[in-house]
Amino acid sequence: MDFYCMRHGRTNYNDLGLCNDDPARNVYLTETGIVQAETAALRLRDVALSRILVSPLPRTRQTAEIVNRYHAVPIEVHDDLADIRSGFESQPVADYFAAIDHDPLRARINGGESLLDHKLRVLRFIDWLCVQRDETLLVVAHEETMRVFIAHFEGGIEDAQLRDIHVGNCEYRHYVLPR
Repeated sequence: MDFYCMRHGRTNYNDLGLCNDDPARNVYLTETGIVQAETAALRLRDVALSRILVSPLPRTRQTAEIVNRYHAVPIEVHDDLADIRSGFESQPVADYFAAIDHDPLRARINGGESLLDHKLRVLRFIDWLCVQRDETLLVVAHEETMRVFIAHFEGGIEDAQLRDIHVGNCEYRHYVLPR
């Protein structure tokens, strides 16, 4: 299976430097994010996608819908693709990082999940993905999720190095999964 994974386009919360893991919040692609998604859509237009999987957060669906203009395939939500539940909804990302600084891998703040909790959730998704019958899939997710994909599929990345991986908005990777 060909597997493409992409981070969503730039959002209003990216511009404000705020955390978001609540699908009910009004977080949306900015004009820049729309242009990023349109650019990615053009690059992916000749890829024969069978479906697109997104997280429950609207910014991933918004990005997927722009890419899907060239494909007209089903878009499905998969809960395991949700962004890390930081416990800092609508609060500054800098405050979240400061709060977990004492143990970045294991700290759970305000009822959120740790980086390792999130990694396990994404690995569960990867296990599920590996038994799918699609020829070619696109997953639109989040930077934290992309870090797990990169570490898993490219290897050689320790958990402590996950935060060192930076993924730009609408940056994508392509992997071939064994059957």
